[in-house]
Amino acid sequence: MLIGAHLSASKGYTHMLEEALSIGANTFQFFTRNPRGGKAKDIDEKDVKTFLEKSKEVGFGQMLAHAPYTLNCCSDKAETRKFAIETFADDLRRMEYTPGMLYNFHPGSHVGQGTDTGIALICDALNTVLFEDMTTTVTLETMAGKGSEVGGSFEELRRIIDGVELKDKIGVCLDTCHVSDGGYDIINDLDGVLEEFDKVIGIDRLKALHINDSKNPIGARKDRHEKIGEGFIGTKTFDNIVNNKYLRDLPMLLETPNELDGYAREIALLKSLVKE
Repeated sequence: MLIGAHLSASKGYTHMLEEALSIGANTFQFFTRNPRGGKAKDIDEKDVKTFLEKSKEVGFGQMLAHAPYTLNCCSDKAETRKFAIETFADDLRRMEYTPGMLYNFHPGSHVGQGTDTGIALICDALNTVLFEDMTTTVTLETMAGKGSEVGGSFEELRRIIDGVELKDKIGVCLDTCHVSDGGYDIINDLDGVLEEFDKVIGIDRLKALHINDSKNPIGARKDRHEKIGEGFIGTKTFDNIVNNKYLRDLPMLLETPNELDGYAREIALLKSLVKE
């Protein structure tokens, strides 16, 4: 089982690895820079080298880097789109220090321009920043569909993938809170939702999971995470998720409202649900 949580990158890769191990994790997620944007810290090559050596020693799994929330490739403002593309490209260059990992981003909000325009702009951005010899897989995150968000349905994600030239560089990260808030009934029909995902996108494109309970009932389109078992999704659904044949081997990242001790408890809970 590849299970981890969102950790602070402020003290570097090796510190994140040590924190992850301290909570029973064997993977982790982090923001590439301040989640509200800004310049990223310089890469410490000595730290990266130590991280890669230690992660190999302990059998650490594929980690996931998360783009800042301000990265909006389909904004109605040209300067915002320019910032998004520059940030995206910089992040992908930096990701090559840790080869073979995942880079996740929110597709964006079209801000009244319409979904068609939003998708076209996202595709343009991806076709600008992706490059042939990159080892990173970029994952589109499933969204709750609030406001003018793009990516609130599997069909919208499929349309983005269809517009990308280097399709082998693209995958999907499924957020349990987002898909439930977006109207997909993972509580009562997880298998049906995954069948639909496979039909529309292809299950082979599913690369990671954000494991979050939800403060809202299905279809609320609000995107408010809750601790595992304390929201509307419930522990039974996560039991089904961690034992599902399509999901159980994927990196599972917690983004619940927790500190380290809370993540440790949730990781232990999710591990306890796994059936041999």
